[in-house]
Amino acid sequence: MGNTLMRLKKSAVAILATASLLALAACGGSSDSNSDKPVPTQGEGGGAGAGKNPDLKAPRAVPDDAAPGGTATVLTAVVPFTLDPTRAYYTDSTAIMNLVTRALTQYVYDPDTNDMVLAPDMATDLGRPNEDNTEWTFTLRDGLKYEDGTDVKAEDVAYAISRSFAIEELPDGPTYQLQFFQDGDTYKGPYKDKSPYKGVTVSGNDITIKMSQPFPEMDYYASFPVFTGIPAAKDTKEEYGNHPLATGPYMFEDYKPGSSLTLVKNPNWDPNTDPGRIQSVDKWVFKFGEDTAKIENTIVSDTGEGQTTLSYDNITPPTYKKITAEGGDRLVTGTSPCTYMWYLDMRKITDINVRKAIGYAYPYEDVWKATGEIVGLTRVPGTSILPPGTAGRVDYDVLGIKGQNTDPEKAKELLAAANADGYEIKFLYATDDPLSVAGKDQIVKGLEAGGFTATPIASTSEKIREARSDPDSPINVRSSGWCSDWPSGGSWFPAQWDGALADLEGMPNPSMFVEADADAKQKEILAMDANDVPAAWGEFDKFIEETYYPAVVTGYSGTAIIRGSKIGGMYNDSVRGMPTFADMYITQ
Repeated sequence: MGNTLMRLKKSAVAILATASLLALAACGGSSDSNSDKPVPTQGEGGGAGAGKNPDLKAPRAVPDDAAPGGTATVLTAVVPFTLDPTRAYYTDSTAIMNLVTRALTQYVYDPDTNDMVLAPDMATDLGRPNEDNTEWTFTLRDGLKYEDGTDVKAEDVAYAISRSFAIEELPDGPTYQLQFFQDGDTYKGPYKDKSPYKGVTVSGNDITIKMSQPFPEMDYYASFPVFTGIPAAKDTKEEYGNHPLATGPYMFEDYKPGSSLTLVKNPNWDPNTDPGRIQSVDKWVFKFGEDTAKIENTIVSDTGEGQTTLSYDNITPPTYKKITAEGGDRLVTGTSPCTYMWYLDMRKITDINVRKAIGYAYPYEDVWKATGEIVGLTRVPGTSILPPGTAGRVDYDVLGIKGQNTDPEKAKELLAAANADGYEIKFLYATDDPLSVAGKDQIVKGLEAGGFTATPIASTSEKIREARSDPDSPINVRSSGWCSDWPSGGSWFPAQWDGALADLEGMPNPSMFVEADADAKQKEILAMDANDVPAAWGEFDKFIEETYYPAVVTGYSGTAIIRGSKIGGMYNDSVRGMPTFADMYITQ
């Protein structure tokens, strides 16, 4: 959601260290900024979407206090990487696209548990696997239509799936299909391979997806925008993300990439086919790349349009203090299953002593505070790659610094042992994001105190994700993160730590991690009995960090977002760390 990390999802899901990013697991700890506030843990409304409700019925009720119509404004300092459903993988993109494009399954907010549950969407159920999970069949509902009034056909979903293999033309989307679907390692998508993709068959409203290996978690993966409908005749390739054909309650009216998006009601969306969304507001107006102070002032003032405005950026500590002092009724907090990391490029930083020295030198709390985090709530120390709440997670601490205690002398000691005094670290930052600049300054100080040479490389909020994902970027660390695509280690390690797939175009491998023993262990885990898999992933997490230390865990995060007083239905989407857009409305 690997990112807004879902993924950073996307690769999941996260952007540089800014307060306006993704929400991760708020577990344990506190700081002087909120020392008297209890910190939620994963499990308290933080199940990361593990629950399922295959029998959820449409339509979803519109709350009694909803006013008809109105405009909801969303302000954010972040710029979505893409709004093409095939490429949407960061948590912000997938959350926005959930209003526009429906998938086979979906996550729906459950007010009884304060968590997200997996439910049917365009499909009638959560899919039907064969005995060994090597085939999954989904049946499309009747009555599904696009914004132009034409019917959604099973063939359109099959085409959308085939489109997801066009990694060269449509990069940076989710890649589990390359790993698990039939011919995933050879099929190159409909633009290059003119013959239909053989891994999906259609019979009436039935869509059957064939696997190259067992994939018991396909029902979770089917919630991604990849699994929407795209008519082949309407595919404009690289331009499709400028106006994807809507199947959800809203459709594009105006989109200025990097700046704004306006959505209006889709007249051909039928609530009787959708158990997870309402269509209450007339219009959504998203404004991207906004100034953080302006965002917070607009919403906190709660006057005029500020009453119907919200943000999915985590608020800064001063605003947190102010709004909690006023009662905090417009503050939404919660968890999201994500981890921020400094991925260390194993091709370039080949000595584990140097990699560990980076972990000792990294100025954790100084960076968190400089980038506007509420330490203990929106950023929490972490040492395991898997975030709290993940099944089978193992708690360990390779460096012995509890994920927050910088030790520059230990860093210097390791650099000396590696004969690498003054080793140069190159990392990206966004010049147009003051929080990113402030974080960069603290990182430079910390690295230099630890005996490194620090070389920050300038980018922008709009370009930094692309620059970071480019394996040929002139950097040797990548500041990013990952969120669970579904609640198990199976959505973490095969997706970004499988060296056997490192040469497969489109597979994210931000640490450029290629180790034969780790690949062998992953293969063994995927072949295990399903009941043994979660604990095995937890041990694998510990194994790669203890043996190779390919990433510095720079913390887990929680959600702390605000809304105007007339925004209703805004809860925490614990799968994405985003607002529950599908439930939102303007109050009377």
